[in-house]
Amino acid sequence: MSLGLPHTFLGLDWSIFAQPAFDRSGTYFQFLLVGLQWTLIISVLGWAVAFVIGSIAGIMRTLPGRILPSIAAVYVEVFRNVPLLVQLFLWYFVMPELIPGIGMWFKQGLNPLLQQMVAAVLCLGFFTGARVAEQVRSGLGSLPRAQRAAGLALGLNLMQVYLLILLPVAYRIIIPTLTSEFLNIIKNSAVASTIGLVELSRQSQQLGEFTAHWYESFIAVTVLYAAINVAVMLAARYLERAARLPGLVGGHK
Repeated sequence: MSLGLPHTFLGLDWSIFAQPAFDRSGTYFQFLLVGLQWTLIISVLGWAVAFVIGSIAGIMRTLPGRILPSIAAVYVEVFRNVPLLVQLFLWYFVMPELIPGIGMWFKQGLNPLLQQMVAAVLCLGFFTGARVAEQVRSGLGSLPRAQRAAGLALGLNLMQVYLLILLPVAYRIIIPTLTSEFLNIIKNSAVASTIGLVELSRQSQQLGEFTAHWYESFIAVTVLYAAINVAVMLAARYLERAARLPGLVGGHK
């Protein structure tokens, strides 16, 4: 299959991406697209986990009392300060040994590819969730206390006040910072290559090893990562404009 690429440009041989891949799955360009697919899968699933857990932990840190805020604070400090690579190894190698029943199913009931994906998604989700929790906490903390008091005065319980009044506004305020965390999770997905998952950076490394075209491989993967980031930023800017509230940060007065 011809990709219409020039054979040489900037002194590099770009025709390598039109040649058959060593695993006979197609061309090397398609070979990279498989890695891109896995990068997007674990990033999106990891972000879903991070958003849910981070939102819960962020809310808990703003609740009255000491027990729930302390539990959330411990989660944030542990997962934010332990290196991501260490956490990935713990999820993949250690946790299955510590959880009875589920651990055995994880090691024997799932094929290796699913094992790698589950470990990567949970690792990225819990690691990024600690950062999302701080963003949610700061978003809630930026709102006037009178909003919570007004909601309670209307007869709403605390959960309803958060769901109907505080969170819809807080999420609008922190869209830019949440966008940064989503971009971080895409970049951090590269650590999944250390447990064998064939995401984008892993595919580019294999391409370089089998063809010796290292420059072409890493330039191509850089362009693909940049394209993902540009798409995410454009979507986030559109969402931010659509969700603006007059009188708030980033909103029209």
